[in-house]
Amino acid sequence: MKIAIMQPYFLPYIGYIQLINAVDKFVIYDDVNYIKGGWINRNNLLLNNQKFLFTVPLEGSSAFKKIDEIVINKRLYDKWCKKLLISIEQSYKKAPYFSEVFLLLKKIVEIEETISISEYNYNSIILICKFLNIKTEIIKSSRIYDNIDLSRESRIYDICSKENSKSYVNPIGGMELYNKESFLKEGIKLNFLKTNEIVYKQFENEFVPWLSIIDVMMFNDVKEIKDMLEQYELV
Repeated sequence: MKIAIMQPYFLPYIGYIQLINAVDKFVIYDDVNYIKGGWINRNNLLLNNQKFLFTVPLEGSSAFKKIDEIVINKRLYDKWCKKLLISIEQSYKKAPYFSEVFLLLKKIVEIEETISISEYNYNSIILICKFLNIKTEIIKSSRIYDNIDLSRESRIYDICSKENSKSYVNPIGGMELYNKESFLKEGIKLNFLKTNEIVYKQFENEFVPWLSIIDVMMFNDVKEIKDMLEQYELV
């Protein structure tokens, strides 16, 4: 069984979705410390033909807190949500798959109560995978493993052991953090997922890469996206 472990990103880029699609079980790593300036509560979309960074407002975000301990700032969120949806509608209303993707986006962002950013992102990832017919099992580390006392690498070994997984897939950026030989000593084959260049038509403009999966979905049907999800190398 192949397994991947990643922090919960909000409306992530296509490489994140490739990673989910490439494994049998995807662990959302939400009982680790929150990283300011990361991708947990922000991402990029196309606005006025340019990359636009949107950020979900949080309450009491701190690098000293676990991701599942940080909640959305509901007081600021409702106004932010309305503004985001208006901006996206104005930017993407002429995109070929706008109607169905916009309905999905509204389902993701229109929340009734204050929840953690972990739960919020988990819900969004589940809905996106359902839309794209991705069957990978997705679970949250905070609900099951009880191993926060272990070091970073030891936690991965422990999760793989508890899941009887001998194959662990990490994004390509992990090459700076993890060593294949160390994993092999634990009986685990480590591979890194490297996304190939993916280009698609965004209106008539110069292509802007590495935006949120929402941008991909606005301009491509599910079959085309499923093909894109296979455009990677395991190294």
